[in-house]
Amino acid sequence: MAQPIVKKDDDRDDEVEYSPFLGIEKGAVLQEARVFNDPQLDARRCSQVITKLLYLLNQGETFTKVEATEVFFAVTKLFQSKDNGLRRMVYLMIKEISPSADEVIIVTSSLMKDMNSRTDMYRANAIRVLCRITDGTLLTQIERYIKQAIVDKNPVVASAALASGIHLLQTTPEIVKRWSNEVQEAVQSRAALVQFHALTLLHQIRQNDRLAVSKLVTSLTKGTVRSPLAQCLLIRYTTQVIRETAVNTQTGDRPFYDYLEGCLRHKAEMVILEAARAITELSNVTTRELTPAITVLQLFLSSSKPVLRFAAVRTLNKVAMTHPMAVTNCNIDMESLISDQNRSIATLAITTLLKTGNESSVERLMKQITTFMSDIADEFKIVVVDAIRSLCLKFPLKYRSLMNFLSNILREEGGFEYKKAIVDSIVILIRDIPDAKESGLLHLCEFIEDCEFTYLSTQILHFLGNEGPKTSDPGKYIRYIYNRVILENATVRASAVSTLAKFGAMVDSLKPRIFVLLKRCLFDNDDEVRDRATLYLSTLGDGSVTETAKDVKEFLFGSLEVPLTNLETSLKNYIQDPTEEPFDIQSVPKEVKSQPLAEKKAPGKKPAGLGAPPATLSSTVDAFEKLLSSIPEFRNFGNLFKSSAPVELTEAETEYAVNVVKHIFDRHVVFQYNCTNTIPEQLLENVTVLVDASEAEEFSEVGSKPLRSLPYDTPAPTFVAFEKPEGVPAVGKFSNSLRFIVKEVDLATGEAEDDGVEDEYQLEDFEVVAADYILKVGVSNFKNAWETLGPDFERVDEYGLGPRESLAEAVNAVINLLGMQPCEGTETVPSNSRSHACLLSGVYIGNVKVLVRLSFGIDGAKEVAMKLAVRSDNEIVSDAIHEIVASG
Repeated sequence: MAQPIVKKDDDRDDEVEYSPFLGIEKGAVLQEARVFNDPQLDARRCSQVITKLLYLLNQGETFTKVEATEVFFAVTKLFQSKDNGLRRMVYLMIKEISPSADEVIIVTSSLMKDMNSRTDMYRANAIRVLCRITDGTLLTQIERYIKQAIVDKNPVVASAALASGIHLLQTTPEIVKRWSNEVQEAVQSRAALVQFHALTLLHQIRQNDRLAVSKLVTSLTKGTVRSPLAQCLLIRYTTQVIRETAVNTQTGDRPFYDYLEGCLRHKAEMVILEAARAITELSNVTTRELTPAITVLQLFLSSSKPVLRFAAVRTLNKVAMTHPMAVTNCNIDMESLISDQNRSIATLAITTLLKTGNESSVERLMKQITTFMSDIADEFKIVVVDAIRSLCLKFPLKYRSLMNFLSNILREEGGFEYKKAIVDSIVILIRDIPDAKESGLLHLCEFIEDCEFTYLSTQILHFLGNEGPKTSDPGKYIRYIYNRVILENATVRASAVSTLAKFGAMVDSLKPRIFVLLKRCLFDNDDEVRDRATLYLSTLGDGSVTETAKDVKEFLFGSLEVPLTNLETSLKNYIQDPTEEPFDIQSVPKEVKSQPLAEKKAPGKKPAGLGAPPATLSSTVDAFEKLLSSIPEFRNFGNLFKSSAPVELTEAETEYAVNVVKHIFDRHVVFQYNCTNTIPEQLLENVTVLVDASEAEEFSEVGSKPLRSLPYDTPAPTFVAFEKPEGVPAVGKFSNSLRFIVKEVDLATGEAEDDGVEDEYQLEDFEVVAADYILKVGVSNFKNAWETLGPDFERVDEYGLGPRESLAEAVNAVINLLGMQPCEGTETVPSNSRSHACLLSGVYIGNVKVLVRLSFGIDGAKEVAMKLAVRSDNEIVSDAIHEIVASG
């Protein structure tokens, strides 16, 4: 039953909204639907019942086949009513209940009668419903009526027919494409909505023909489009054509730019905004082209309509990311928006000002922002914090005022993500601006005094342990750290003990004081805290363990050689299957992989080769090791260095599914071809892969292992081995063809014929690339690992990467080229960033550790430049990394 509407109090804070549909049940509504069968129809009552049925359907309620059929037949009886409101509800109900093909015929005659009615409302709705419930066969019968409706003088009818055509184009495109002439005529309609729908449909009909779309845009940009909605669509289609058309190299003019500029003077505000946005998003847009768009957007900043102010400032915010100088003329107008009642507008105004402001305006902006921050939600605050960090890096001399601002808001109320954004910003400023280190560390120390987030406290303590000992007065941080041992939970206390130990290892003058504090920690009530204190006391030299200073620093600051996820997996496996041998960390796989054998395959097919992806990385490595060592031909190849992810050599849904895994040894490469026979009527025997290595000159084939039998849907591998120069990252392209004897199988008995036919199946080519010789091995602390390797074998050079769509594309291309593990989340590039630093780690063939620092920059013409710094234990390896990039 619907709940009664309760009288509302004057105090709107205590106001409770009640839905008229609250508590209704499907069974009760279906009982009410019997009213449709009454001899004397009550139009109002029937409309209420249909409304409840529609509500249930839209809330996800499902009707059984019987229930849906009963409701459908009952609703069809309502066509005898002449009530306009009820008729509209009937149309809606038929659309939503989606009758089956054998039921559609029941209402087809009634709908076709309405489609030819003199009542335009009936005609329009009947067209919509018919097109929704009919299939291609019935559509051909009513096609003539729809084509007439498209050019009907009544805009409601014409729009209904065009909108139906847009939906039908997805299911029966061959029929809808025959309506092009009528749709072309509808584009010239004076009715705004008709022209909008007609242009949408006409573009969708021609969208796969670039020349046709170009002709359409050329003809319509001459001024035949009157509807503002259609004009906005045309601007978008024009922008698409501009992207696909080259700029005139002689004059430098961009095709259709004059049309976009002309739209900036349109009387409709939506058209002006659409044109301005389109101009600002043109590729390689120049300042001259931007100026008219910036001018109109500046006018909208002072509009009385919030939606116009928001649209203008959001567009300018995007422009400021790539062309900050072009937006500086709008700064005065945007400063007035900081106090805008709409917080979204105010936030966008502030972040835009932070991108376009100069050094002299920093203090003034900080004062304005301070009063504003308490009024906005955390998600907006994070945006402001990110913008302030970028501004500080842009003007490092202003770090004091910006750091003080970040420190002040850090002590205010806020959620975890907001606080984390501030802490991350301060950490970045400390690392990139040397003068900001001591003040920044003190701000972080003051914050952890009242920090309620365990994760942030431990991260700050970890960072403090790395940076604090390097300051001029490291002793001033000890009080803050030891307070965490006294006042915090066990997790933070344990982290504080580790931080104290780092100070003791790095600062000799503090060691006696640290000893005293660590000995106090021996009486802590938490096992982890006591164990850490005991370990660090012995390591730092209380007499129980003799360690050199270098050993201590390596223990406390050195990077972990294996990924934590791999270490965790190996430890779990060791615990589950214990042996008398002690756990050996050297047995932990160093390569970072996710689903090593995951394959792109057709739905329902079994994975080829070794079957489904193993649950753990170590089991994958062990499986490959055991598999290859069990084959006599490959037993003497030595230790397996790396196994690649599978490379698909066939398309999905083909007769045979084949992928290849590249196993890399010091002097050999073994290709494991995982094969699956997808034809039940065939048995394949003596399956081999013929490999053409003519484009891989440094490789020579030394052996293979054919596959004796390959039944239906039973994956199995065949192998081919090549020799290569020892320790050299040889590369090359390999062509492949699958050769086998095919025998017919009797599906009834499962027996194969005795005689077979030799056949061959061409596979895709694949390459052995430089990245195949580098393991993805992460480091827990890149900075310390970098300093540990030292500058002896460092190689630095700069490269031009040419034009790119974005900085993220360039970063991903280099990461994929080198095949190394990104560190500390540096593979993620902020949206529309102009510069970025990326850190990579790996192990080169021969077990040589390699670290890479990449610095990227992109200019207005989207040309990307990159600085590459490489450190390793071997100068030949450092040079090899540069050669990979230079030749890639």
